Amino acid sequence: MDLTLDKPGDHLYIRSVSEAGIQVADVHYTGPIILSATHIVEDWTSNQAIDFAERDLDKILAFNPEIVLLGTGASQVFLPPERMMYFYSRNVGVEVMNTEAACRTFNVLVSESRKVVAALLPGL
Repeated sequence: MDLTLDKPGDHLYIRSVSEAGIQVADVHYTGPIILSATHIVEDWTSNQAIDFAERDLDKILAFNPEIVLLGTGASQVFLPPERMMYFYSRNVGVEVMNTEAACRTFNVLVSESRKVVAALLPGL
């Protein structure tokens, strides 16, 4: 699914998402990524939402987001309550959704200059 054709501002944006991966600006990623308005982390080791370890979540929180979007692949996979509390106890909002929805939501929030970070698992 193509999300945007033009660069919408002075920030990273998701151009498209498909079974083949996620295209951020002009670069295509096939593995899990963490994305903020200005940075991409490719060496994120999580491959399944239910397996997020604290070290995986720490990489997300290193960006000091106000909200985190977790894209869990083709379908929405809720995190265990203790993982959700990891965010809430640090006053960070978290939304869990499929990766396609997380990509669309990221583009909207980043265009509004919100402090958003998307942790995206591939696979649609």
